[in-house]
Amino acid sequence: MNTGAIQNKRVYLDHSATTPVDDAVLHEMLPYFTQKFGNANSVHAFGNESALAVDTSRRKIARILDVKPTEIYFTSGGTEGDNWALKGVAEAKKEKGKHIITSCIEHAAMMSSCKQLAAKGYEITYLPVNSRGLVSPADLEKAIRPDTILVSVMLANNEVGTVQPVRELCEIAHRNGVLFHTDAVQAMGSIPVSVKELGVDMLTFSAHKFYGPKGIGVLYIKSGIKPEKLIIGGHQERTMRGGTTNVPAVVGMAKALELAVNNLQKNYDYVKNLRDTFVERVEKSVPYVLYNGDRESRLPQNANFSFEFIEGESLLLNLDLNGIACSSGSACSSGSLEPSHVLLAMGLKHETAHGSIRFTFGKYNTMQDVEYTVEKIIETVNKLRAISPLFAEFKGEIKNV
Repeated sequence: MNTGAIQNKRVYLDHSATTPVDDAVLHEMLPYFTQKFGNANSVHAFGNESALAVDTSRRKIARILDVKPTEIYFTSGGTEGDNWALKGVAEAKKEKGKHIITSCIEHAAMMSSCKQLAAKGYEITYLPVNSRGLVSPADLEKAIRPDTILVSVMLANNEVGTVQPVRELCEIAHRNGVLFHTDAVQAMGSIPVSVKELGVDMLTFSAHKFYGPKGIGVLYIKSGIKPEKLIIGGHQERTMRGGTTNVPAVVGMAKALELAVNNLQKNYDYVKNLRDTFVERVEKSVPYVLYNGDRESRLPQNANFSFEFIEGESLLLNLDLNGIACSSGSACSSGSLEPSHVLLAMGLKHETAHGSIRFTFGKYNTMQDVEYTVEKIIETVNKLRAISPLFAEFKGEIKNV
């Protein structure tokens, strides 16, 4: 948050970037920083105490996902999980083929990994999306080849919130003997996520997206699938992922997931009502605005708008000065001056994509936050358009020369 905010009100609308740790989660974690600090891989009583906490957490997560505890692998978060799934399968299956299919709107963790694999001789097919950000199952059917080894399509997009038909996509992959991975980082804790219903072979999620701690996540790997190791150097995670186990974070993630799933419908309804009210008021009050993404197949917290004739960064900074936190896209690429690859893939023009802002609501937001934010959006957009040459040209006040 900008420390130079012009008033004291603070509104956090960037929950897709990260969430605050729930008080109950922090309470569960605290003993493992101090009294129960043993290394979970040590054989003495201190270590055994931590090992029990890790095992209990693993079983809790497995029970929630309805999978085996031995199919749960702890990682440092979504980026590591995506890297491991993609590179691990690529290495393990390279004798069968070097063709991988993903979508053109994946998170940077997948896009960068694909680019890295392409430099090593793998061929990557990027499935297109329609104007609402949806992948077509028919496009996947046409893209699969005898040498295809993996399909990876995210469950829900981090920028526009569009939820993909992963179950149908997965069925197509399996009919062709191809493994399927989904990045469920944005979806987990926001919408129902059933590994068995989706049918996926691998699934990634990260605790800090559902009021858990940062730096901890899970890669679910179905029994019988053996990707190559990404991080080596120890016997942790049944020798598959080296590194001292982050016991407090593991405990916190299990508690956060339990709370998220137990309160899923309540939080879904509450957040969706805030989001829907916000969208309605923005569309009613601000002309020349485009609501990006699918209106129905969408995460409940996400509202992504393109404001014509202004730069998104200018709007973002002005809102920050008024105590409102939002983003111009994915937090992992927020330092980039390039327009969102997701919005461009959906068919938006460069100048329109540049005027886009993502607002993502959470369970601690209020209707007063909505009202205040809409008020400041109207005020700021009017101010920025008043000095915009593009807007002046559009209104015919100046001629394009």
